[in-house]
Amino acid sequence: MKKKSIIYHGSKNIIRNPVFGAGNPFNDYGLGFYCTHDIELASEWACSEETGGFANKYELDWDSLSIMNLSGADYNVLNWLAILLNNRIFRVSNDIASTGKKFLLERFLPDTSKYDVLIGYRADDSYFSFANAFINNAISLAQLEKALYLGDLGEQTMIKTEAAFSNLHFLDYYTVERDIYYPKKIARDKAARVAYQTESELKQITDAIYLMDILRERWKNDDLRLRRNIS
Repeated sequence: MKKKSIIYHGSKNIIRNPVFGAGNPFNDYGLGFYCTHDIELASEWACSEETGGFANKYELDWDSLSIMNLSGADYNVLNWLAILLNNRIFRVSNDIASTGKKFLLERFLPDTSKYDVLIGYRADDSYFSFANAFINNAISLAQLEKALYLGDLGEQTMIKTEAAFSNLHFLDYYTVERDIYYPKKIARDKAARVAYQTESELKQITDAIYLMDILRERWKNDDLRLRRNIS
């Protein structure tokens, strides 16, 4: 039996035929078509401060597709971060950040080339600011990991290969009102920032692990400390 699921793409346009190879190559996971299983998230992502948009609905046939789930047990937060570093533009403000970026790409960047679909956290403004702070040695590994669990910012599903695009079928679209969903988008982002700030203020970080410590100790991808920063 074929495995199928419903996913949504928020946009200012109705997109009946997503095009392989189109889009922005500097998105979180590179060039691809970014979706979510949550219609509420897609509706929020469709809105800008000026306008509303559309939540496009698709059926994805997962049969025969290879999936990389960065939120799963096989991967850690530094794998997610390395993929961001490989695709997004980071503010590198010191030598530690520059050295750290190179080190994380060498040690922790997963090979995504053999996968049709990537699933993982979405680095919107708040998540990206946390990742940028870690790279610049301003927050600890535990704080970065905790941030990914706060604010209910959701996961994204990125359709990556021609095979995946061919298994994606447009079903419908829903009009998204800016007056309803843009405030929800802002509130969700604010909740993530407030929860993160509260958490970081409560934690005693004198013995926390920072990027500088990871560099000094030459961590590897299988280091057990990557599995126990979140309780």
